[in-house]
Amino acid sequence: MKIYIDENVPYGKDFFESFGEIITFSGRNVTPEQVKDADILLVRSITKVDQTLLSLNDNIKFVGTATIGTDHIDLNYLQKRNIAFSSAPGCNKISVAEYVLSALLVLAESNQFELVDKSVAIVGAGNTGSAVYQCLTGLGVRCKLYDPPLQAAGDTREFCDFSEVLKSDIISLHVPKTMEGPFKTFHLFDESVLQKLTPEQILINACRGEVIDNQALLTLATEQKTPTLVLDVWENEPNIEKALLPFVTLATPHIAGYSLDGRVRGTEMLYQALCKYLKTEMLLNSTDFIVKAKISQTDIQSSLTSELLKSLVHLIYDVRRDDALFRSKVNQINGFDQMRKNYPERRELSTLSLNFIDPIHQNSQEINLKKIGFTVKNK
Repeated sequence: MKIYIDENVPYGKDFFESFGEIITFSGRNVTPEQVKDADILLVRSITKVDQTLLSLNDNIKFVGTATIGTDHIDLNYLQKRNIAFSSAPGCNKISVAEYVLSALLVLAESNQFELVDKSVAIVGAGNTGSAVYQCLTGLGVRCKLYDPPLQAAGDTREFCDFSEVLKSDIISLHVPKTMEGPFKTFHLFDESVLQKLTPEQILINACRGEVIDNQALLTLATEQKTPTLVLDVWENEPNIEKALLPFVTLATPHIAGYSLDGRVRGTEMLYQALCKYLKTEMLLNSTDFIVKAKISQTDIQSSLTSELLKSLVHLIYDVRRDDALFRSKVNQINGFDQMRKNYPERRELSTLSLNFIDPIHQNSQEINLKKIGFTVKNK
């Protein structure tokens, strides 16, 4: 078989070379001619897989995306052609949650507030929103969930209404891009909604850029009428509205879910799905390839304070690194995509083992630290 894989899918060759010939491609610029003889096509969110892309291909059997979202895939078209499909739901949920945590710890320090004193509304309670909820509640933060589709489907968790979302100190967005229907998320935060927010609030978007009307946001920003902004996603990527950048406190190029662990998890999930489709034994997993973290353990000799927690989180991931890199590279040719392609290694909190010297400190903090994402051990 001929297996076409986006060049930025980590360990793609290692996972899939046993199935046939591996051909890599640039996900942003792939053409119908390039993939006309593909039997298997594995992409990321930047590649639109539809009738146009597959118009010259009569042999394709399986399409996979190493992402949680599927709005770039024409699922109806694949179904009509009887092409098998798989995504990687939840693969980067931990990475996104840790991005949100890192950003909030930065803002708490710079604006001199304690996170536990703030209320957080999580818009979207699927895999990623739930991971954000677990992480923040592990820190003792008061969180509310807003997700009408899940609520309508019978999810038994407690949900708030949209008016409560707009009153929260912090709003974190984790919904798929839905262009129409009763639960449309396209421009969910349009001009009328954005006008209801205040500069005292914080708005984080780490899902899809189109959930916020970027032009309306820019207009309000120039009038200093927006919340503190943390934007990882933008409308019209990679051709984003650069005029927004000066008004965004933390700005990154769609990398919230880009931990090495999360990306490899996505590759592994596609490998498992392809093995199942081909009725082949699963012989590989991510531990066969992923390297040990450069910092894997540290000793803790005191009770956990907010300052110590911030130091531990930022020992593994500090969002300010990506903000600085983005601002320095965004005006270069293909700067948005180049930063994603050459993204520096980033690990998840679970790769750091916290060894408590005094069991008293460990016993009082273990549950919270584990919910946040760390690995906790006794010395």
